[in-house]
Amino acid sequence: MILTCAIVDDEPLAVSLLESYAGKTPFLKLSGAYNSAVDALAGLERERVELLFLDIQMPELNGMEFSRMVTGDTRIIFTTAFGQYALDSYRVNALDYLLKPVSYPAFLQSAQKALQWYELLRKSGANTAEAADKKQEPESIFIKSEYKLIQIELSAILYIEGLKDYVKIYLEGQPRPVLSLMSMKNMEELLPASRFIRVHRSFIVQAEKIKVIERNRIVFGKEYIPVSDSYRESFNAFLARRSLFFKA
Repeated sequence: MILTCAIVDDEPLAVSLLESYAGKTPFLKLSGAYNSAVDALAGLERERVELLFLDIQMPELNGMEFSRMVTGDTRIIFTTAFGQYALDSYRVNALDYLLKPVSYPAFLQSAQKALQWYELLRKSGANTAEAADKKQEPESIFIKSEYKLIQIELSAILYIEGLKDYVKIYLEGQPRPVLSLMSMKNMEELLPASRFIRVHRSFIVQAEKIKVIERNRIVFGKEYIPVSDSYRESFNAFLARRSLFFKA
């Protein structure tokens, strides 16, 4: 992961030192260096940064005041020669506090702290998104069959066959399919696309249940499900994503 960073300090020597540190830190990308907080305002509006190395004592607009204007998704590491600001820095939710003259080990440690913070944030966001996706997908559906509503677990479905105005739902461990008065289009819309794939105008299969494919046909025991020309491209793309040998 690469963090975009910027430096704000009114001392040219301090800026040069931090620039050299950022240049040799592989996970940092320096987007700008500014000699005043006023100059930094315009620059940071043009390009967002994840990490800001910010001096505290500066003319016109000091670092503490400037930190309150920075967007909440930018982490701040204060750099200053005065230790009395340490408590104030944590009151504005700074990630770290470096005393000048800043050594490279101290700089690297603070930068790694920022990297870990963003990696945890990204991991947390990915887990939340994955959990949300799983939560949105149903685990079962209700099908009307012979004047009754039958709950069918999605994990039990092998494939669905369309017959004019009816569908036949074939289930694992069941000798006979469930028959329901509905169209294949409605059936396809009812099933989560992440788990089921249409391979023919008359057939929808559950991807995870496919064990054998023979001559453009999916084998379920003694039954052979054809893959039609109309759906071959999407089916081949599915195979290519899950195979080291198959090319779409």
